[in-house]
Amino acid sequence: MREAVLKLDVAGHREAAGAVSRVAPPRLGVEELVYEVGGRRLIDGATVTLAPDTRTVVMGPNGSGKSLLMRLVTGLIQPTAGRISWDGAPLDEAMRKRQALVFQRPVLLRRSVAENLDFVLRLRGRAEPARRDALLAEVGLEGHARQPARLLSGGEQQRLALARALATEPAVLVLDEPTANLDPASTHLIEEIVGRAHDRGTKVIWVTHDIGQARRLADDIVFLSAGRIATHAPAAMFFARPATEAARAYLEGRIHIGQ
Repeated sequence: MREAVLKLDVAGHREAAGAVSRVAPPRLGVEELVYEVGGRRLIDGATVTLAPDTRTVVMGPNGSGKSLLMRLVTGLIQPTAGRISWDGAPLDEAMRKRQALVFQRPVLLRRSVAENLDFVLRLRGRAEPARRDALLAEVGLEGHARQPARLLSGGEQQRLALARALATEPAVLVLDEPTANLDPASTHLIEEIVGRAHDRGTKVIWVTHDIGQARRLADDIVFLSAGRIATHAPAAMFFARPATEAARAYLEGRIHIGQ
C-alpha cells in the first residue's frame, strides 16, 4: 500500500494530506428511528450504536433502507420519529461540519480537477495550493490537476469526490456504495485511500452490497432488512454465524441484491 502523502503545515508539523481528525471521532447513537413517506415506513424503529473507531459496513438488499439510514444520520433528511445522537448530543451544525459524504455517482463542478478541490478548501478557509496538491497526490490525480473534472474516467471522478471529502478533514466519512460502478482496479484504489483515512483516525461508515468487499473492509456489520436493523455484529461473527434468517439468506444468495 502506498504511504500516505505528508506535508508541512504552517506550524512546521507533519500532517497527513487526507482526513485528519483533530478531535476523536464521535459515537453514533440511533434510537427507535422512523422515516415514513405517504404512510409507509421505510425505516422502522432502527436502533443501533456505532463505536467511533471502527470501519462499519452497512449491508442489505436493495430497498432495505441503507441509503435512507445514511441520509438520516447525517441530517440530509429528517426522521419522522426517533433520536439520532453523536456522543450523546443531537446532530447540530458543528457536527455536520465534521462529516463528509461520498455517493455512488459523484457530482462535480464544471471546472478543472484542481478548481474542484480549491472550492472546498476555500469554504474551509484553507485555500492553500500545497494542500490541494497533496490531496491530489493522495488520491493519485496529481497529473490531472488542469484537466476538466468531467473528462475524468468514472474511477478518477470518484477519487476526486473522495479527495474533496478528505479536504474537509472529517471525523466521520460516510460512503454510499462508492465503488458500485467501478472496475476492480479502481475499487482497490478507493479502498486503499479510505483505509489510510481510517488509519489516521477517521470513523468510516461504508454502504455496500458487495459481500467480498464487506469481508475485506468491515470491523462490524449493520445488516438491514425491510427498513429494520436485523443484525449488528462484529464482522467475523456476522459472516461465520449470521444471527438472523434474513442475514443467512442474504449471504447464501437466497435474497437477491435487487429484491
